[in-house]
Amino acid sequence: MNRRLLLAAGCLALLAVTSGCLGIGTGPVDPEQLDSEPAAAYEWESNRTAHIAIQENTQFRTVLETNSTTVELYREDGFGGTNPLSVEAVRYRYPDGTVLTGTEIREEGGEIRRTRDETVVELPDDAPASGGSLAFTSGGTPKRFTLPTYVDGTYEVVLPPDRRIDFPVFGQVSPRNYEATIDEQSRVHIVWAEPVTTDSISVQFYLQRDLYIFGGIAALVVLVGVGGLLYYRRQIDRLRRQRHEMGIDVEVEDDDDGPPPGMR
Repeated sequence: MNRRLLLAAGCLALLAVTSGCLGIGTGPVDPEQLDSEPAAAYEWESNRTAHIAIQENTQFRTVLETNSTTVELYREDGFGGTNPLSVEAVRYRYPDGTVLTGTEIREEGGEIRRTRDETVVELPDDAPASGGSLAFTSGGTPKRFTLPTYVDGTYEVVLPPDRRIDFPVFGQVSPRNYEATIDEQSRVHIVWAEPVTTDSISVQFYLQRDLYIFGGIAALVVLVGVGGLLYYRRQIDRLRRQRHEMGIDVEVEDDDDGPPPGMR
C-alpha cells in the first residue's frame, strides 16, 4: 500500500511540474540572460512590422514594432495551451533611436518576467504605445521555424545562407501569400508585404546540399533495384537452361496405339 501511495504521489508531482502548477521557472528573467549580446546586430530599419533572422545554430533574432506597452511572448504547446518563450539579449528601441538593454528596461519602470503560459515584457514607463521596437533572441528547431504572430502587420523571415524553400516536401511556407528573394550572401528573404492575418507563420527549409544527398540516395536505390531485377532475370534464365538440359522441359510424343486387344 505504501508503494502505491508513493507512486501516486510521484505521478501527481510529475503532472504538477509538467503543467506548471508549481510555478517552477516563473518570475523575473535573469539579468545576464537579458543583457547578453545578440549573435549579430538587430535589424532595426527593416521597414517591416516584424523582422526575423534565423541563425545557423537554430536560434533566431526578432525585431517587433510595438503597438502596446505590454508584449506577451509564447509558443503553443500542441494541447490548446501555451508555454513561455525563452528570450535573451532583449533590447528596446525608442522612436528617437535610443536603445535600452533588458536591465535598463527594468530601471526605467519596465519588467520582463515568465509566467506559466508566457513571457511578459512591460516596456518602460515613458515608452510610447506605438513607434518603438522590441528585439530579442530565442531558440527554434532545425530546418523548421514556427512562431505566433505577436503583432499585426507585415513580416519578413531571413534564412541562413544556402537554405532554400523551393523544392516541394522539403520546403514549405505558410501563409502562402509571400514573396521570396535571394541576397548577395545567399540568404532567402521571405516577405509578407500585406498584413498577416493568420495566428502564426511557418517556414520549413533545407540546405541546398540536402537535395544532392537525397538525389544520390535515390539514385543508389534505383541502381540496387535495377541490379536486383537483372540478377533475378539471370537466375530465371539459368534455371530454364538447366531444366532444358535435364529434359524436364522436353515434350515426349505419345506413340502408344492404346491398350492391347481385348482391353479396349
